[in-house]
Amino acid sequence: MPQDTHAKGSWPLFSSLRSYALPGDLMAGLTLAAIAIPEQMATARLGGFAPQIGFFAFMAGSLGFALLGGNRFLSCGADSTITPIFAGGLAALATAGSPEYQGLAIALALMVGAMMLAGGAFRLGGIANLLSMPVMVGFLAGISVHIIVSQLPGVLGLESPGGSTLDRIGVLATEIGRTNPITFCIGFGVLAVVFISETLSAKIPGALIGLVAATLATIALGLESKGVKVVGVVPGTLPRPTLPMLAPEQWVHLVPLAFVVTVVVMVQTAATTRSFPSDPDKPADVDRDFLGAGAGSVLSGLFGAFPVNASPPRTGIVAETGGQSQLAGLAAAVIVLLLLAFGTGLLQHVPDSALGGILLFVALRIIRTKQIVTIYRQSFSEFLLIVATAALIIVLPIQQGAFLGIVLSLLHGIWSTTRARLVEFERVPGTTIWWPAHPHITGERVAGVAVIGLQAPLSFLNAPAFRSDVTKVLGTATPQLLVLEASGMVEIDFTAAQILLDVFKACNAQGVTVALARLESVRAQDAFERFRLFDVLPKEHVFHSVDEAVHRLAK
Repeated sequence: MPQDTHAKGSWPLFSSLRSYALPGDLMAGLTLAAIAIPEQMATARLGGFAPQIGFFAFMAGSLGFALLGGNRFLSCGADSTITPIFAGGLAALATAGSPEYQGLAIALALMVGAMMLAGGAFRLGGIANLLSMPVMVGFLAGISVHIIVSQLPGVLGLESPGGSTLDRIGVLATEIGRTNPITFCIGFGVLAVVFISETLSAKIPGALIGLVAATLATIALGLESKGVKVVGVVPGTLPRPTLPMLAPEQWVHLVPLAFVVTVVVMVQTAATTRSFPSDPDKPADVDRDFLGAGAGSVLSGLFGAFPVNASPPRTGIVAETGGQSQLAGLAAAVIVLLLLAFGTGLLQHVPDSALGGILLFVALRIIRTKQIVTIYRQSFSEFLLIVATAALIIVLPIQQGAFLGIVLSLLHGIWSTTRARLVEFERVPGTTIWWPAHPHITGERVAGVAVIGLQAPLSFLNAPAFRSDVTKVLGTATPQLLVLEASGMVEIDFTAAQILLDVFKACNAQGVTVALARLESVRAQDAFERFRLFDVLPKEHVFHSVDEAVHRLAK
């Protein structure tokens, strides 16, 4: 096994192939292919594409991530989280399955890839934090409902109804009595096989086992003549360079959808690479992995497919089956390529309902039931955020619901910031430590001294409330010394700086001495210099600790 003797940064390409282990990577690649083949077919059908397009996406994602990504385990390809989003957005612009629809999907993959590459190049990994945990949980629950509603007609042997998700649920409820028992048994049989296999071990390719069994049963029992729809002929074509022929305004129409998909890909890529780090002793290089996922989407577009995403379950499979590098993903891609070149005849009799059963399992797996229950018990207001996000995804067109989910997450963050209020500090008896006052902790105060702080960035969102709270402290405690404990103020914007200037001037006018303690953030220190706050607050009134400020300035 080659040793990783290269310095960091000396592998601009294929750095994820470092420290490969040929036997382990090949075994992991074989297992990954067994998991990915039925999953990629099913995800392609979920998006309204032919099965081979899902294979193109997987090969492109694997090659692109190996080329530029850093994580040695991460598997990139067609993904059921983003597919309903962009499929809903594309369906509003063109008929699913039409050449125009395919061209829009290719253009979207190129745009998402470009945005991901820009995010990695400019080190915008913080964008992955745009979706809070409750919003992400609600988002996945809503996506799950979309997948279930889209796949149930095929599993039940019914025509797929049109209209909104709620309309489709209503139609399915009235038509359920016309269920084809054979397709029902196939779909839910495959679901049961996948569920049991996953319960026993994630390494067991339950989806492939169920798909092969369903296909053999369809052929042996002649089930196509009994109303069981099958995939049909899968062209043995290989991916080739493709560019979409779209009018400029069509590219413009795709920008909002590309942004939404990019944010979701960033969130899932960051979560995946942090959950399966290549080196547990080093922080995950999220920005580098954005480059890998971006390269995957660009290649996917050039291969004639759609945007790709990191897959936590497939990544876990690589890590658990002995994979040591992206050679595992490349080996799986080669196996898929060989299937396309020589084995597409094996896919002709795969029942649609079997693919639907696989997607039903995926939909049930992405609902984070334990997290929903935990959030309900520990923070009911954030549980309502889960419900609201899921409702937006289900009730509205999915791309609009996803965008509003992102907005809701940002509003949640803003609301949390505006709730930050002034904290008064007391000295821990017998020590030099000053700690936030708490009703269950006995603290000491010093006559004529008020110690206050804000445990959040000081910005235009909370600075007015901060000024109001300081005014109340000055009015009720009438201190001679006011110490601002600034360890929590990691950032100060222009508006907040002007309010701080007003507070300092008001204290000076009232004869109150102001001191600053524990200004630890480099950005906050820079703000004090840049906004000329030291013109009003003397630098000799800046201290490393509250206790030092009190001893030096208290009268």
